[in-house]
Amino acid sequence: MKKMLAIALVLAMVFAFTACGGGASEDAAEPAESAETTTVNVFAAASLSNVMAEFEASYEAANEGVDIVVNADSSGALLTQIQEGAPCDVFFSAAQKQMDELEGAGMLVDGTRTNVVNNQLVVVTQPDSETAVTGLADIAKAKSIALADGSVPVGKYTRQAMINLGLLAEVEDPAAITTQEVSDQLGGVEISEQGNVSKVLAAVEEKSCEVGTTYLSDTIGHEDSIKILETVGYDVTGNIIYPVAQITNPDATDAESAAAADFISFITNDEAKALYQKYGFDTDVE
Repeated sequence: MKKMLAIALVLAMVFAFTACGGGASEDAAEPAESAETTTVNVFAAASLSNVMAEFEASYEAANEGVDIVVNADSSGALLTQIQEGAPCDVFFSAAQKQMDELEGAGMLVDGTRTNVVNNQLVVVTQPDSETAVTGLADIAKAKSIALADGSVPVGKYTRQAMINLGLLAEVEDPAAITTQEVSDQLGGVEISEQGNVSKVLAAVEEKSCEVGTTYLSDTIGHEDSIKILETVGYDVTGNIIYPVAQITNPDATDAESAAAADFISFITNDEAKALYQKYGFDTDVE
């Protein structure tokens, strides 16, 4: 009987020790509370995708705890998202029109708007293309054209350039010219309407369209799949200025607002110019 009681006592002690040890192990396995992340939502024109990816990586590497989240699309689409309440801290547009609209609505943080880079319109085709098109002036010779719609800055600039070359009739707002109207005035050429510059480029690369109009910056890195037929001068398109500004975001914390302002400084300082130039942008702007 004494032997059985002794065994029971030993087993009870082992069980208690194991239970305590197990509890300590579980406590040790609990992860430490992580530091709060500061998120900056950046809405950037699709033509800025490559350069913004580099800015995002370098800024986050130098600023621990800051997460730069880039939403890239056409400036017109991004404008609509902001107007509909999407959380945005920084807007980097491919045209002044969209920024003007937000400024008129009082949605910009005072003193943060600045012009950053200029771009150029290009007419592109495939490297092995036998197209008769030599540039924008004779683009109607194409069997098919990839063209952004008028709400997309590159679509507006293409329409303005066509007006200046006498291909389209003069109108007050080139962006209002529909794709069908462009086709009709070019003699009925087939036009595939695209939602941003990246989609125009893809349509030409995939040979869905014979030619297309995009930005010089978007051809960087695509030299094996794209051939530039013409780089259209500023005298035909006008300047293609990209402005950036901080957007009023009532949901942003003080830390997020401060990081947004700092990120704008980071992508607009003199050291940033070399990166823009690497991707084909003109940094000689006022």
